[in-house]
Amino acid sequence: MEYPYAVTAGADSARVVFLRSSELWLLDLADAVERRVDGGPVDAYAVDRDARVAALVRGGELFRADLRDGGVTRVPTSGPVHDARPDPRGLSIGYLTDPGGAASLHVTGPAGEQLLAGEPGNAWREHGGTIAWGVPGAGAEEFGRTRGWWWSPDGRQILAVRSARTVSLHLLDLDGGWVDVHWDRETYPHLAQVRWIGGGPLITVLRRMQQHGLVLSIDPRTGETQVHAELADARWVEPIPGTPRHLPDGRVLVGGELAHDGFDARCLFADGSLLTPPGLYVRRVAGTLPRADGTAGSPDLIVEGSMGDPSVRQVFRVRSSLSGGGPEVQQITVLTGNDQVQVGGDVLVVGNRVWHGSREFTLRAPAPAPVLSPGPILERVTDRRLPTGVLYPAGHVPGTPLPVLVTMGSGPGWQQVLADPSAWASRRRWADSGFAVVSIDSRGTPGVAPSFEKAVHRRLADVVLADQVDALRTLRGKHPDLDLGRVSVHGEGLGGWLAAMAVLKRPEVFRRAVAHQPVVDWAEVPAAVAERYLGDRSDASDVYAHHGLAEAGVSEDVLLVGAELPGFPSRRALTFEEELTFLNG
Repeated sequence: MEYPYAVTAGADSARVVFLRSSELWLLDLADAVERRVDGGPVDAYAVDRDARVAALVRGGELFRADLRDGGVTRVPTSGPVHDARPDPRGLSIGYLTDPGGAASLHVTGPAGEQLLAGEPGNAWREHGGTIAWGVPGAGAEEFGRTRGWWWSPDGRQILAVRSARTVSLHLLDLDGGWVDVHWDRETYPHLAQVRWIGGGPLITVLRRMQQHGLVLSIDPRTGETQVHAELADARWVEPIPGTPRHLPDGRVLVGGELAHDGFDARCLFADGSLLTPPGLYVRRVAGTLPRADGTAGSPDLIVEGSMGDPSVRQVFRVRSSLSGGGPEVQQITVLTGNDQVQVGGDVLVVGNRVWHGSREFTLRAPAPAPVLSPGPILERVTDRRLPTGVLYPAGHVPGTPLPVLVTMGSGPGWQQVLADPSAWASRRRWADSGFAVVSIDSRGTPGVAPSFEKAVHRRLADVVLADQVDALRTLRGKHPDLDLGRVSVHGEGLGGWLAAMAVLKRPEVFRRAVAHQPVVDWAEVPAAVAERYLGDRSDASDVYAHHGLAEAGVSEDVLLVGAELPGFPSRRALTFEEELTFLNG
Protein backbone atom coordinates (compact mmCIF):
# COMPACT_ATOMS: atom_id res chain seq x y z
CA MET A 1 0.00 0.00 0.00
CA GLU A 2 1.40 3.39 -1.01
CA TYR A 3 1.39 6.46 1.20
CA PRO A 4 -1.51 8.86 0.36
CA TYR A 5 -0.46 11.85 -1.72
CA ALA A 6 -1.96 14.78 -3.68
CA VAL A 7 -4.51 15.26 -0.88
CA THR A 8 -7.40 17.75 -1.20
CA ALA A 9 -10.06 18.67 1.38
CA GLY A 10 -13.42 19.99 0.19
CA ALA A 11 -14.63 23.36 1.45
CA ASP A 12 -17.87 21.80 2.71
CA SER A 13 -15.83 19.59 5.08
CA ALA A 14 -17.51 16.41 3.82
CA ARG A 15 -14.72 14.69 1.88
CA VAL A 16 -10.95 14.34 1.68
CA VAL A 17 -9.72 13.20 -1.73
CA PHE A 18 -6.29 11.73 -2.46
CA LEU A 19 -4.22 9.45 -4.65
CA ARG A 20 -2.84 6.13 -3.51
CA SER A 21 -0.80 4.00 -5.93
CA SER A 22 -2.11 6.19 -8.82
CA GLU A 23 -5.72 5.39 -7.85
CA LEU A 24 -8.24 8.02 -6.76
CA TRP A 25 -9.59 7.56 -3.24
CA LEU A 26 -11.68 9.57 -0.84
CA LEU A 27 -12.38 9.66 2.87
CA ASP A 28 -16.05 10.29 3.68
CA LEU A 29 -15.87 12.33 6.87
CA ALA A 30 -19.45 11.60 7.88
CA ASP A 31 -18.81 7.89 8.42
CA ALA A 32 -14.97 7.92 8.44
CA VAL A 33 -14.86 5.37 5.60
CA GLU A 34 -12.27 5.31 2.82
CA ARG A 35 -13.39 4.18 -0.61
CA ARG A 36 -11.75 3.94 -4.00
CA VAL A 37 -13.28 6.18 -6.64
CA ASP A 38 -11.28 5.13 -9.68
CA GLY A 39 -8.80 2.34 -10.27
CA GLY A 40 -6.71 4.46 -12.59
CA PRO A 41 -3.93 4.76 -13.19
CA VAL A 42 -4.62 8.47 -12.63
CA ASP A 43 -1.91 10.82 -13.89
CA ALA A 44 -3.43 13.90 -12.22
CA TYR A 45 -6.71 15.10 -10.76
CA ALA A 46 -8.39 18.24 -9.42
CA VAL A 47 -11.69 18.83 -7.65
CA ASP A 48 -14.27 21.59 -7.40
CA ARG A 49 -14.58 23.77 -4.30
CA ASP A 50 -16.57 21.26 -2.26
CA ALA A 51 -14.84 18.15 -3.66
CA ARG A 52 -18.08 16.89 -5.21
CA VAL A 53 -16.67 16.54 -8.75
CA ALA A 54 -13.20 15.50 -9.84
CA ALA A 55 -11.51 15.94 -13.22
CA LEU A 56 -9.14 13.03 -13.89
CA VAL A 57 -6.44 12.77 -16.53
CA ARG A 58 -5.40 9.30 -17.65
CA GLY A 59 -3.01 8.93 -20.58
CA GLY A 60 -4.07 12.29 -22.01
CA GLU A 61 -7.80 11.49 -21.73
CA LEU A 62 -10.24 13.44 -19.55
CA PHE A 63 -12.71 11.82 -17.14
CA ARG A 64 -15.32 13.28 -14.81
CA ALA A 65 -15.91 11.58 -11.45
CA ASP A 66 -18.93 12.13 -9.23
CA LEU A 67 -17.50 11.99 -5.71
CA ARG A 68 -20.89 11.89 -3.94
CA ASP A 69 -22.76 9.21 -5.84
CA GLY A 70 -19.90 7.44 -7.61
CA GLY A 71 -19.47 6.95 -11.32
CA VAL A 72 -16.68 7.96 -13.70
CA THR A 73 -17.38 9.02 -17.28
CA ARG A 74 -15.05 9.86 -20.15
CA VAL A 75 -15.30 13.43 -21.50
CA PRO A 76 -14.60 14.03 -25.22
CA THR A 77 -11.87 16.62 -25.78
CA SER A 78 -10.08 18.44 -28.59
CA GLY A 79 -6.82 16.60 -28.03
CA PRO A 80 -4.55 15.14 -25.38
CA VAL A 81 -5.34 16.81 -22.04
CA HIS A 82 -3.27 18.17 -19.19
CA ASP A 83 -3.91 20.53 -16.26
CA ALA A 84 -7.66 19.80 -16.13
CA ARG A 85 -9.68 21.46 -13.36
CA PRO A 86 -13.42 21.75 -12.61
CA ASP A 87 -14.84 25.19 -11.94
CA PRO A 88 -15.60 25.90 -8.24
CA ARG A 89 -19.26 24.92 -8.73
CA GLY A 90 -18.40 21.66 -10.51
CA LEU A 91 -20.36 22.50 -13.67
CA SER A 92 -17.58 22.88 -16.26
CA ILE A 93 -14.04 21.58 -16.66
CA GLY A 94 -11.18 23.63 -18.04
CA TYR A 95 -8.15 21.95 -19.58
CA LEU A 96 -5.11 22.54 -21.77
CA THR A 97 -4.10 20.90 -25.00
CA ASP A 98 -0.62 21.24 -26.40
CA PRO A 99 -0.51 20.71 -30.20
CA GLY A 100 2.88 21.65 -31.60
CA GLY A 101 4.03 23.12 -28.31
CA ALA A 102 1.52 26.02 -28.38
CA ALA A 103 -0.86 25.29 -25.50
CA SER A 104 -4.49 26.33 -25.82
CA LEU A 105 -7.17 26.62 -23.12
CA HIS A 106 -10.50 24.82 -23.50
CA VAL A 107 -13.67 24.54 -21.42
CA THR A 108 -16.22 21.73 -21.60
CA GLY A 109 -19.52 21.77 -19.74
CA PRO A 110 -23.30 22.18 -20.06
CA ALA A 111 -22.85 24.56 -23.02
CA GLY A 112 -20.61 22.09 -24.83
CA GLU A 113 -16.95 22.28 -25.77
CA GLN A 114 -15.26 25.59 -26.56
CA LEU A 115 -11.78 26.89 -27.30
CA LEU A 116 -11.46 29.71 -24.79
CA ALA A 117 -7.97 30.91 -25.70
CA GLY A 118 -5.52 29.81 -28.37
CA GLU A 119 -3.66 31.32 -31.28
CA PRO A 120 -4.81 30.72 -34.88
CA GLY A 121 -3.98 27.18 -35.88
CA ASN A 122 -3.01 26.50 -32.24
CA ALA A 123 0.63 26.87 -33.24
CA TRP A 124 1.10 30.49 -34.29
CA ARG A 125 4.67 31.62 -33.74
CA GLU A 126 5.89 35.13 -33.08
CA HIS A 127 9.54 35.98 -33.65
CA GLY A 128 10.50 32.32 -33.35
CA GLY A 129 8.81 31.79 -29.96
CA THR A 130 5.69 29.70 -29.41
CA ILE A 131 2.75 31.56 -27.95
CA ALA A 132 1.00 29.44 -25.33
CA TRP A 133 -2.07 29.96 -23.16
CA GLY A 134 -2.60 28.68 -19.66
CA VAL A 135 0.96 27.49 -19.01
CA PRO A 136 2.99 29.01 -16.16
CA GLY A 137 5.52 30.66 -18.48
CA ALA A 138 9.26 31.21 -18.31
CA GLY A 139 10.65 31.74 -14.80
CA ALA A 140 7.44 30.77 -12.99
CA GLU A 141 8.95 27.66 -11.39
CA GLU A 142 11.72 29.73 -9.82
CA PHE A 143 9.04 31.63 -7.86
CA GLY A 144 7.09 28.51 -6.92
CA ARG A 145 4.23 29.30 -9.32
CA THR A 146 3.12 26.07 -10.98
CA ARG A 147 -0.14 27.20 -12.59
CA GLY A 148 -0.94 29.25 -15.66
CA TRP A 149 -4.73 29.67 -15.30
CA TRP A 150 -7.30 30.11 -12.51
CA TRP A 151 -11.09 29.89 -12.22
CA SER A 152 -13.05 32.78 -10.73
CA PRO A 153 -14.90 31.89 -7.50
CA ASP A 154 -18.25 31.93 -9.37
CA GLY A 155 -16.94 29.81 -12.27
CA ARG A 156 -17.88 32.40 -14.90
CA GLN A 157 -14.39 33.67 -15.72
CA ILE A 158 -10.87 32.36 -16.11
CA LEU A 159 -7.69 34.32 -15.45
CA ALA A 160 -5.05 33.02 -17.85
CA VAL A 161 -1.39 33.55 -18.62
CA ARG A 162 -0.39 34.23 -22.21
CA SER A 163 3.25 33.25 -22.60
CA ALA A 164 5.30 34.53 -25.53
CA ARG A 165 8.36 36.76 -25.41
CA THR A 166 6.89 38.13 -22.18
CA VAL A 167 4.19 36.93 -19.81
CA SER A 168 0.81 38.68 -19.72
CA LEU A 169 -2.51 38.04 -17.93
CA HIS A 170 -6.03 38.08 -19.34
CA LEU A 171 -9.55 37.71 -17.92
CA LEU A 172 -11.64 35.43 -20.13
CA ASP A 173 -15.43 35.21 -19.90
CA LEU A 174 -17.05 31.90 -20.76
CA ASP A 175 -19.35 33.76 -23.14
CA GLY A 176 -16.40 34.90 -25.24
CA GLY A 177 -15.59 38.35 -23.83
CA TRP A 178 -12.20 39.19 -22.39
CA VAL A 179 -10.08 42.01 -20.95
CA ASP A 180 -6.35 42.40 -20.45
CA VAL A 181 -4.84 42.82 -16.99
CA HIS A 182 -2.97 46.10 -16.81
CA TRP A 183 0.28 46.62 -14.96
CA ASP A 184 3.69 47.97 -15.96
CA ARG A 185 5.03 44.73 -17.39
CA GLU A 186 8.19 46.40 -18.68
CA THR A 187 9.16 47.52 -15.17
CA TYR A 188 7.74 44.43 -13.41
CA PRO A 189 8.24 41.51 -15.84
CA HIS A 190 8.16 38.68 -13.26
CA LEU A 191 4.69 37.35 -12.43
CA ALA A 192 5.63 35.65 -9.18
CA GLN A 193 2.28 34.75 -7.59
CA VAL A 194 -1.40 34.62 -8.53
CA ARG A 195 -4.38 33.78 -6.29
CA TRP A 196 -8.13 34.03 -6.84
CA ILE A 197 -10.07 32.65 -3.89
CA GLY A 198 -12.70 35.10 -2.73
CA GLY A 199 -12.66 38.76 -3.72
CA GLY A 200 -10.86 39.77 -6.87
CA PRO A 201 -7.62 38.24 -8.14
CA LEU A 202 -4.40 39.10 -6.32
CA ILE A 203 -0.98 38.99 -7.96
CA THR A 204 2.63 39.68 -6.96
CA VAL A 205 4.89 41.15 -9.64
CA LEU A 206 8.63 41.80 -9.37
CA ARG A 207 11.21 43.92 -11.10
CA ARG A 208 13.70 42.02 -13.19
CA MET A 209 16.40 42.19 -10.47
CA GLN A 210 13.75 41.15 -7.89
CA GLN A 211 14.68 43.91 -5.45
CA HIS A 212 11.24 45.50 -5.59
CA GLY A 213 7.75 44.08 -6.00
CA LEU A 214 4.10 45.01 -5.87
CA VAL A 215 1.07 43.16 -4.54
CA LEU A 216 -1.79 44.12 -6.87
CA SER A 217 -5.52 43.50 -6.78
CA ILE A 218 -7.29 43.13 -10.14
CA ASP A 219 -10.73 44.46 -11.01
CA PRO A 220 -12.26 41.42 -12.76
CA ARG A 221 -14.50 43.66 -14.90
CA THR A 222 -11.88 46.02 -16.31
CA GLY A 223 -8.51 44.36 -15.69
CA GLU A 224 -7.26 47.48 -13.92
CA THR A 225 -4.95 46.93 -10.93
CA GLN A 226 -4.53 48.62 -7.57
CA VAL A 227 -1.44 48.48 -5.34
CA HIS A 228 -2.06 46.79 -1.96
CA ALA A 229 1.53 46.51 -0.77
CA GLU A 230 5.11 47.07 -1.83
CA LEU A 231 7.95 44.59 -1.24
CA ALA A 232 11.56 45.75 -1.22
CA ASP A 233 15.00 44.40 -0.36
CA ALA A 234 18.48 45.56 -1.39
CA ARG A 235 19.35 41.97 -2.41
CA TRP A 236 16.14 40.26 -3.53
CA VAL A 237 12.50 39.93 -2.50
CA GLU A 238 11.43 36.44 -1.40
CA PRO A 239 7.60 36.16 -1.57
CA ILE A 240 6.01 33.66 0.84
CA PRO A 241 4.08 30.83 -0.85
CA GLY A 242 0.37 30.94 -0.11
CA THR A 243 0.29 34.74 -0.19
CA PRO A 244 -1.17 37.16 -1.09
CA ARG A 245 -4.72 36.11 -0.17
CA HIS A 246 -7.96 37.78 0.84
CA LEU A 247 -9.11 37.22 4.41
CA PRO A 248 -12.87 36.95 5.02
CA ASP A 249 -12.99 40.40 6.62
CA GLY A 250 -11.60 42.02 3.47
CA ARG A 251 -8.00 42.45 4.55
CA VAL A 252 -5.20 41.26 2.28
CA LEU A 253 -2.62 38.88 3.74
CA VAL A 254 0.91 39.55 2.51
CA GLY A 255 4.19 37.80 3.26
CA GLY A 256 7.19 39.94 4.01
CA GLU A 257 10.30 40.41 6.10
CA LEU A 258 11.01 42.29 9.30
CA ALA A 259 14.55 43.64 9.44
CA HIS A 260 14.73 46.45 11.98
CA ASP A 261 14.87 46.99 15.75
CA GLY A 262 16.92 43.81 16.09
CA PHE A 263 14.41 41.64 14.20
CA ASP A 264 15.35 39.38 11.30
CA ALA A 265 12.30 37.33 10.32
CA ARG A 266 9.93 36.17 7.58
CA CYS A 267 6.51 37.34 8.70
CA LEU A 268 2.88 37.76 7.72
CA PHE A 269 1.05 41.08 7.56
CA ALA A 270 -2.63 41.93 7.03
CA ASP A 271 -3.09 45.45 5.68
CA GLY A 272 0.16 46.45 7.38
CA SER A 273 -0.49 44.82 10.78
CA LEU A 274 2.04 42.19 11.89
CA LEU A 275 0.31 38.84 12.59
CA THR A 276 3.27 36.58 13.38
CA PRO A 277 5.91 36.88 16.10
CA PRO A 278 9.47 37.64 14.96
CA GLY A 279 10.65 34.24 16.21
CA LEU A 280 8.48 32.38 13.69
CA TYR A 281 10.15 31.79 10.31
CA VAL A 282 7.18 31.50 7.92
CA ARG A 283 7.71 29.06 5.05
CA ARG A 284 4.18 28.80 3.60
CA VAL A 285 0.56 29.67 4.31
CA ALA A 286 -1.50 26.53 3.73
CA GLY A 287 -4.94 28.08 4.30
CA THR A 288 -7.38 29.19 7.00
CA LEU A 289 -9.48 27.37 9.60
CA PRO A 290 -12.51 28.84 11.41
CA ARG A 291 -11.97 29.67 15.06
CA ALA A 292 -13.57 27.51 17.72
CA ASP A 293 -15.10 30.62 19.31
CA GLY A 294 -16.97 31.29 16.07
CA THR A 295 -15.45 34.74 15.53
CA ALA A 296 -16.90 35.79 12.18
CA GLY A 297 -14.48 36.97 9.50
CA SER A 298 -11.39 36.18 11.55
CA PRO A 299 -10.24 32.61 10.90
CA ASP A 300 -6.91 31.26 12.02
CA LEU A 301 -4.08 30.92 9.51
CA ILE A 302 -2.48 27.50 9.03
CA VAL A 303 1.22 28.17 8.57
CA GLU A 304 4.23 25.98 7.84
CA GLY A 305 7.36 27.30 9.49
CA SER A 306 10.05 26.96 12.14
CA MET A 307 10.23 28.42 15.61
CA GLY A 308 13.72 28.70 17.09
CA ASP A 309 15.23 25.56 15.54
CA PRO A 310 15.53 25.70 11.71
CA SER A 311 16.01 21.93 11.52
CA VAL A 312 12.42 21.31 12.71
CA ARG A 313 9.56 21.99 10.28
CA GLN A 314 6.28 22.59 12.08
CA VAL A 315 2.63 23.46 11.47
CA PHE A 316 1.22 26.41 13.40
CA ARG A 317 -2.18 27.95 13.93
CA VAL A 318 -1.88 31.75 13.84
CA ARG A 319 -4.67 34.08 14.90
CA SER A 320 -5.53 36.50 12.08
CA SER A 321 -7.32 38.99 14.35
CA LEU A 322 -4.94 40.87 16.61
CA SER A 323 -5.63 41.02 20.33
CA GLY A 324 -4.17 43.30 22.93
CA GLY A 325 -1.42 40.78 23.67
CA GLY A 326 -0.02 40.81 20.14
CA PRO A 327 0.38 37.84 17.78
CA GLU A 328 -0.99 34.47 18.95
CA VAL A 329 0.58 31.23 17.72
CA GLN A 330 -0.18 27.61 18.56
CA GLN A 331 1.92 24.67 17.37
CA ILE A 332 -0.18 21.84 15.89
CA THR A 333 2.32 19.20 14.80
CA VAL A 334 5.79 18.52 13.39
CA LEU A 335 6.30 17.71 9.71
CA THR A 336 8.27 14.63 8.73
CA GLY A 337 9.25 13.06 5.43
CA ASN A 338 7.24 14.42 2.52
CA ASP A 339 4.26 15.47 4.64
CA GLN A 340 2.04 17.95 2.82
CA VAL A 341 -0.36 20.36 4.54
CA GLN A 342 -3.82 20.98 3.07
CA VAL A 343 -6.85 22.88 4.40
CA GLY A 344 -10.49 22.86 3.30
CA GLY A 345 -13.48 24.13 5.27
CA ASP A 346 -12.77 23.15 8.88
CA VAL A 347 -10.61 20.18 7.83
CA LEU A 348 -6.83 20.08 8.21
CA VAL A 349 -4.71 17.37 6.60
CA VAL A 350 -1.03 16.85 7.43
CA GLY A 351 0.51 13.85 5.68
CA ASN A 352 -1.95 11.02 6.39
CA ARG A 353 -3.45 12.66 9.49
CA VAL A 354 -6.84 14.37 9.20
CA TRP A 355 -8.38 16.74 11.76
CA HIS A 356 -12.06 17.62 11.45
CA GLY A 357 -13.10 19.80 14.36
CA SER A 358 -12.51 17.72 17.48
CA ARG A 359 -12.21 14.46 15.53
CA GLU A 360 -8.98 12.98 14.15
CA PHE A 361 -8.56 10.32 11.46
CA THR A 362 -5.59 8.54 9.95
CA LEU A 363 -5.53 7.60 6.28
CA ARG A 364 -4.26 4.08 5.75
CA ALA A 365 -0.57 4.01 4.87
CA PRO A 366 2.40 1.64 4.98
CA ALA A 367 4.10 1.12 8.30
CA PRO A 368 6.76 3.81 8.82
CA ALA A 369 10.30 2.86 7.95
CA PRO A 370 12.44 1.89 10.93
CA VAL A 371 14.36 4.75 12.47
CA LEU A 372 17.95 4.82 11.28
CA SER A 373 20.45 4.20 14.04
CA PRO A 374 22.56 5.99 14.93
CA GLY A 375 20.99 9.21 13.70
CA PRO A 376 22.93 12.37 12.87
CA ILE A 377 24.37 14.60 15.55
CA LEU A 378 22.89 18.05 14.97
CA GLU A 379 24.43 21.25 16.27
CA ARG A 380 25.09 24.86 15.29
CA VAL A 381 28.68 25.98 14.96
CA THR A 382 30.90 29.04 14.43
CA ASP A 383 29.91 32.58 15.37
CA ARG A 384 27.39 32.43 12.50
CA ARG A 385 25.56 29.50 14.16
CA LEU A 386 25.64 27.38 11.01
CA PRO A 387 23.30 24.36 11.25
CA THR A 388 25.32 21.15 10.86
CA GLY A 389 24.81 17.42 11.02
CA VAL A 390 27.38 14.62 11.39
CA LEU A 391 26.35 11.06 10.53
CA TYR A 392 28.67 8.25 11.62
CA PRO A 393 28.78 4.70 10.27
CA ALA A 394 26.75 2.20 12.25
CA GLY A 395 29.02 0.55 14.78
CA HIS A 396 31.68 3.24 14.58
CA VAL A 397 34.29 2.83 17.33
CA PRO A 398 35.28 6.20 18.83
CA GLY A 399 38.93 6.90 18.32
CA THR A 400 38.93 5.52 14.76
CA PRO A 401 39.66 8.27 12.20
CA LEU A 402 37.18 8.48 9.33
CA PRO A 403 37.34 10.07 5.89
CA VAL A 404 34.80 12.86 5.55
CA LEU A 405 32.15 13.26 2.87
CA VAL A 406 30.62 16.74 2.75
CA THR A 407 27.24 16.78 1.02
CA MET A 408 26.17 19.89 -0.89
CA GLY A 409 22.75 18.44 -1.76
CA SER A 410 20.96 20.46 -4.42
CA GLY A 411 22.79 23.63 -3.44
CA PRO A 412 21.60 26.90 -1.89
CA GLY A 413 17.87 27.13 -1.49
CA TRP A 414 17.49 23.64 -0.01
CA GLN A 415 17.99 22.67 3.61
CA GLN A 416 20.01 19.55 4.37
CA VAL A 417 20.20 19.74 8.14
CA LEU A 418 16.79 18.53 9.29
CA ALA A 419 15.78 16.79 12.51
CA ASP A 420 13.59 14.42 10.48
CA PRO A 421 15.35 11.00 10.42
CA SER A 422 13.92 10.16 6.97
CA ALA A 423 15.84 13.09 5.48
CA TRP A 424 19.08 11.22 6.15
CA ALA A 425 18.15 7.91 4.54
CA SER A 426 20.26 8.35 1.38
CA ARG A 427 23.20 9.68 3.41
CA ARG A 428 23.11 6.58 5.65
CA ARG A 429 24.40 4.52 2.70
CA TRP A 430 27.44 6.78 2.41
CA ALA A 431 28.07 6.62 6.14
CA ASP A 432 27.88 2.83 6.21
CA SER A 433 30.39 2.77 3.35
CA GLY A 434 32.98 4.19 5.73
CA PHE A 435 32.51 7.97 5.68
CA ALA A 436 31.67 10.43 8.37
CA VAL A 437 28.98 12.28 6.43
CA VAL A 438 28.87 16.00 7.18
CA SER A 439 26.09 18.34 6.03
CA ILE A 440 26.35 22.09 6.59
CA ASP A 441 23.59 24.60 5.91
CA SER A 442 25.78 27.53 5.02
CA ARG A 443 24.59 31.06 4.49
CA GLY A 444 22.32 31.11 1.46
CA THR A 445 20.14 28.34 2.91
CA PRO A 446 16.52 29.18 3.88
CA GLY A 447 15.05 28.42 7.27
CA VAL A 448 17.26 30.52 9.56
CA ALA A 449 16.63 34.21 8.82
CA PRO A 450 16.38 36.49 5.77
CA SER A 451 19.82 38.02 6.34
CA PHE A 452 21.35 34.53 6.62
CA GLU A 453 19.72 33.49 3.36
CA LYS A 454 20.67 36.60 1.40
CA ALA A 455 24.25 37.12 2.58
CA VAL A 456 25.37 35.29 -0.59
CA HIS A 457 24.18 38.03 -2.95
CA ARG A 458 26.79 38.48 -5.72
CA ARG A 459 29.33 36.36 -3.78
CA LEU A 460 27.67 32.98 -3.61
CA ALA A 461 30.68 30.71 -4.08
CA ASP A 462 32.99 32.57 -1.69
CA VAL A 463 30.45 32.82 1.15
CA VAL A 464 29.26 29.21 0.92
CA LEU A 465 32.76 27.73 0.70
CA ALA A 466 34.03 29.91 3.55
CA ASP A 467 31.17 28.65 5.73
CA GLN A 468 31.82 25.04 4.77
CA VAL A 469 35.52 25.32 5.67
CA ASP A 470 34.90 27.19 8.93
CA ALA A 471 32.24 24.69 10.00
CA LEU A 472 34.49 21.70 9.21
CA ARG A 473 37.32 23.10 11.28
CA THR A 474 35.00 23.86 14.19
CA LEU A 475 33.42 20.40 14.00
CA ARG A 476 36.89 18.82 14.14
CA GLY A 477 37.19 20.13 17.70
CA LYS A 478 33.93 18.48 18.68
CA HIS A 479 34.37 15.34 16.56
CA PRO A 480 38.05 14.33 16.73
CA ASP A 481 37.48 11.29 14.47
CA LEU A 482 36.89 13.55 11.46
CA ASP A 483 40.02 13.19 9.30
CA LEU A 484 40.27 16.60 7.62
CA GLY A 485 43.13 15.33 5.52
CA ARG A 486 40.64 13.13 3.63
CA VAL A 487 37.65 15.33 2.77
CA SER A 488 35.53 14.64 -0.31
CA VAL A 489 32.43 16.47 -1.47
CA HIS A 490 29.27 15.53 -3.36
CA GLY A 491 26.32 17.42 -4.87
CA GLU A 492 23.90 17.79 -7.76
CA GLY A 493 22.70 20.74 -9.83
CA LEU A 494 23.83 23.90 -8.05
CA GLY A 495 25.10 21.59 -5.32
CA GLY A 496 27.19 19.79 -7.96
CA TRP A 497 28.61 23.13 -9.07
CA LEU A 498 29.48 23.94 -5.45
CA ALA A 499 31.12 20.54 -5.02
CA ALA A 500 33.33 21.16 -8.05
CA MET A 501 34.13 24.72 -6.93
CA ALA A 502 35.12 23.42 -3.50
CA VAL A 503 37.98 21.36 -4.96
CA LEU A 504 38.95 24.06 -7.47
CA LYS A 505 38.97 26.99 -5.04
CA ARG A 506 39.84 25.31 -1.74
CA PRO A 507 42.02 22.29 -2.69
CA GLU A 508 43.83 22.50 0.65
CA VAL A 509 40.58 21.35 2.31
CA PHE A 510 38.59 19.41 -0.29
CA ARG A 511 40.39 16.50 -1.96
CA ARG A 512 37.89 15.01 -4.43
CA ALA A 513 34.40 15.80 -5.71
CA VAL A 514 31.61 14.11 -7.63
CA ALA A 515 29.35 16.68 -9.29
CA HIS A 516 26.06 15.43 -10.74
CA GLN A 517 24.52 17.63 -13.49
CA PRO A 518 26.52 20.63 -12.27
CA VAL A 519 26.00 24.16 -13.49
CA VAL A 520 28.97 24.72 -15.81
CA ASP A 521 28.12 28.20 -17.08
CA TRP A 522 25.79 30.58 -15.21
CA ALA A 523 24.55 31.85 -18.58
CA GLU A 524 22.66 28.53 -18.76
CA VAL A 525 20.94 29.08 -15.42
CA PRO A 526 17.37 30.48 -15.63
CA ALA A 527 17.62 34.25 -15.48
CA ALA A 528 15.39 34.52 -12.41
CA VAL A 529 17.79 32.33 -10.41
CA ALA A 530 21.05 33.67 -11.82
CA GLU A 531 20.11 37.33 -11.33
CA ARG A 532 18.76 36.69 -7.84
CA TYR A 533 22.15 35.40 -6.72
CA LEU A 534 24.64 37.20 -8.97
CA GLY A 535 22.91 40.39 -10.12
CA ASP A 536 22.38 41.88 -13.57
CA ARG A 537 24.20 39.90 -16.24
CA SER A 538 24.75 43.03 -18.33
CA ASP A 539 26.79 44.88 -15.69
CA ALA A 540 28.21 42.04 -13.56
CA SER A 541 30.29 40.10 -16.07
CA ASP A 542 33.14 39.87 -13.57
CA VAL A 543 30.82 38.30 -10.98
CA TYR A 544 29.53 35.75 -13.50
CA ALA A 545 33.07 34.91 -14.65
CA HIS A 546 34.15 34.44 -11.03
CA HIS A 547 31.35 31.90 -10.57
CA GLY A 548 31.90 30.02 -13.82
CA LEU A 549 33.27 26.49 -13.55
CA ALA A 550 35.47 26.83 -16.62
CA GLU A 551 37.10 30.01 -15.30
CA ALA A 552 37.85 28.38 -11.91
CA GLY A 553 40.46 26.01 -13.38
CA VAL A 554 40.64 22.30 -14.16
CA SER A 555 41.17 19.24 -12.00
CA GLU A 556 41.35 15.50 -12.43
CA ASP A 557 39.96 15.28 -8.90
CA VAL A 558 36.52 16.55 -9.96
CA LEU A 559 34.30 13.99 -11.69
CA LEU A 560 31.45 15.51 -13.70
CA VAL A 561 28.38 13.32 -14.13
CA GLY A 562 25.96 14.35 -16.87
CA ALA A 563 28.14 17.27 -18.00
CA GLU A 564 31.38 17.74 -19.92
CA LEU A 565 34.13 20.32 -19.66
CA PRO A 566 37.70 20.13 -21.02
CA GLY A 567 40.19 19.16 -18.33
CA PHE A 568 37.69 17.28 -16.16
CA PRO A 569 36.93 13.55 -16.13
CA SER A 570 33.26 13.04 -16.97
CA ARG A 571 30.68 10.28 -17.14
CA ARG A 572 27.11 10.17 -18.43
CA ALA A 573 26.05 7.97 -15.54
CA LEU A 574 27.67 6.49 -12.47
CA THR A 575 26.84 3.62 -10.13
CA PHE A 576 27.15 4.07 -6.40
CA GLU A 577 30.11 1.67 -6.33
CA GLU A 578 31.92 3.62 -9.07
CA GLU A 579 31.28 6.86 -7.24
CA LEU A 580 32.61 5.34 -4.03
CA THR A 581 35.76 4.12 -5.81
CA PHE A 582 36.46 7.58 -7.22
CA LEU A 583 36.01 9.35 -3.89
CA ASN A 584 38.24 6.82 -2.14
CA GLY A 585 40.89 6.98 -4.87
